[in-house]
Amino acid sequence: MDTEGGWNLRLDHIAFAVKDLEESSRFYRDVLGLKCSRPEAVPEQKVRLAFLELGEVKIELVEPSAPDSPIARFLETRGGKGGIHHVCLAVEDLDAEMERLRAKGAAFITERPRPGSRGSRVAFIHPKSSGGVLIELCERR
Repeated sequence: MDTEGGWNLRLDHIAFAVKDLEESSRFYRDVLGLKCSRPEAVPEQKVRLAFLELGEVKIELVEPSAPDSPIARFLETRGGKGGIHHVCLAVEDLDAEMERLRAKGAAFITERPRPGSRGSRVAFIHPKSSGGVLIELCERR
């Protein structure tokens, strides 16, 4: 979709925080019949994840790989129960998009993009900027 100013954004995935990646994957794969990617570790974010194919949009299952992972903290605040963690928008030029959004008052969790899954670069818009929703921006190379 074209957004104001000609920037292109599209929904890439919706992420679910889960306690057990294998157990959660089985439900989506075996019960719902979705194709599931191989689990992937993202050490910089202290998570393991897998993607489920759902047309052009994916579901990302994210499991903490360390007790101090942001996903572990998210699960802890929810009494150990999983749930929707964030929405990811694909962007063509992450640096330019961050600059554009900062100029409009958006705050980011980190100042610079960081490595994401499958060779991507990602940045998270702080929920205080978006009415309580964690939004990830993702640039795939």
